[in-house]
Amino acid sequence: MNGKVQIGFSSQRLQLEWLEFTVDLLLLGRTNEEIKRSLEDLLQGKLSGGPKSGRGSREKMVSILMKTWVTVPGKLKPLRDDGLKLLRQLPANAHLAVQWGMVMAAYPFWAAVAEVVGRLLKLQDTVTTAQIRRRVQEQLGERESVARAGRLVVNCFAHWGVLAEGGRKGAYQTSSQRTITHMELAVWLIEASLLARVATSAPVRDLVQSPALFPFLIPTPQIRDLESSIRLQSYRHGLDEDMVMLRDQ
Repeated sequence: MNGKVQIGFSSQRLQLEWLEFTVDLLLLGRTNEEIKRSLEDLLQGKLSGGPKSGRGSREKMVSILMKTWVTVPGKLKPLRDDGLKLLRQLPANAHLAVQWGMVMAAYPFWAAVAEVVGRLLKLQDTVTTAQIRRRVQEQLGERESVARAGRLVVNCFAHWGVLAEGGRKGAYQTSSQRTITHMELAVWLIEASLLARVATSAPVRDLVQSPALFPFLIPTPQIRDLESSIRLQSYRHGLDEDMVMLRDQ
């Protein structure tokens, strides 16, 4: 990650239930305009601020929700389409992983903050907002907008249940990691991680153990599992390192 990553988060906490509502509308076949109006109605009065600031916050949140699932960039449409298929198949308690992967791919800043949090949690049991802010700003620049958006994303992590309060204000611990048992979902998360990194290839081991995916325990897929995706290509590097790359679309 570098300072060129677009932040995208600056005003209000992204709630998981709003993402699920967006997906439900999409699966029902609603048009983009219908989904946008429904989201505006849903968020009416739910975002803080006065009449003007509240309206601005609502518009920004609608934009985030739409970009994540509805008006996705062209390169993310295949990932989005397969994500919708997974959400149809998987039980509700597995939806968090799909939502996480899609937000990560649509907004790499989310992945950048998650990577910082995941790396810190590998080193220590409790992390603080000050530590996270310092690491994020080291990567993305000493700007107040970076610090503010980083705090907001960490707040989302706590609200989504992947971080727990660590006993004092501004401190967090990891909650129980969710084990991914569905291999198709594991492969999909690998693709989402590659797209969030804006990387063409990476070792499979690095992707399944990526700090940006810290809420999940992901099984290491076999070559045949990776090649079940028409958008991924795998190859052996050296004697024993499996690599995976995005195919040219």
